[in-house]
Amino acid sequence: MKTKDLTTMAILTALAFALSWVERLIPLEMIIPLPGVKLGLANTVTLFALYRLSLPAALLILTARCLLSALFSGNMTGLAFSLAGGLLSMLVMAAAKRSRHLSVYGVSVLGAAGHNCGQILTAMLLMHSAYIWGYLPYLLLIGTACGAATGAVSAGVLRALGGRARSAA
Repeated sequence: MKTKDLTTMAILTALAFALSWVERLIPLEMIIPLPGVKLGLANTVTLFALYRLSLPAALLILTARCLLSALFSGNMTGLAFSLAGGLLSMLVMAAAKRSRHLSVYGVSVLGAAGHNCGQILTAMLLMHSAYIWGYLPYLLLIGTACGAATGAVSAGVLRALGGRARSAA
């Protein structure tokens, strides 16, 4: 791995970590009274890395951000939710990115849905209850809106920096 690539990944990890902490300061629960709902600001960095770097680089950035967030917050249960959601999201986005019919917006929305599914599956495993599955439609509704917003920000950043934010055909 080149020094430039490693430096870029470190900067993007720091940015993703900072965005995840900024997101904690936004009282989204006051607007949307559902536990676990987040805007996904750090996902803009993940999408950027997926489009501009590579899948392995994006996975490393995602994993490092999740680990740093868990270490700094002291929330190891949160790490399970964050990693499960993030890794499933990344797999979905990597597959969706290959489609000629999806723009970065569509990739982002599908990634948000993957994240929601990963978190629900984790909750079902940790709580030993299938009833949690009923919470998924609410998360998917909000996740679609947040994923579209994240996709819009990512598309703007990619366009501004000369990335490949192609539109749907």
